Amino acid sequence: MSDLVALTAAAGAGAALGAAFFAGLWWTVRKGLGARRPALWFFASLMLRSGLAAAGFYLVGRGHWERMAACLVGFAAARWFMAARFGEGAHAP
Repeated sequence: MSDLVALTAAAGAGAALGAAFFAGLWWTVRKGLGARRPALWFFASLMLRSGLAAAGFYLVGRGHWERMAACLVGFAAARWFMAARFGEGAHAP
């Protein structure tokens, strides 16, 4: 039973990482397009978001591929949710 709890927690952590990653992307696009130096905004945001996501995956996985896979599923679910919630025409019906 503890394996199921660990995988569920890993998926939840992945969803939180994904929500933070894609919310940061959304914020960057909104702010970066009107910025004086948009390339700097986008590059800095990419580095920060990717670094946080990679560190989160590393901490959640702790050497277990099952936890990393569950984290990835949560991350992908957050991406789907954010695209469905905030994207125009995110996917066709």
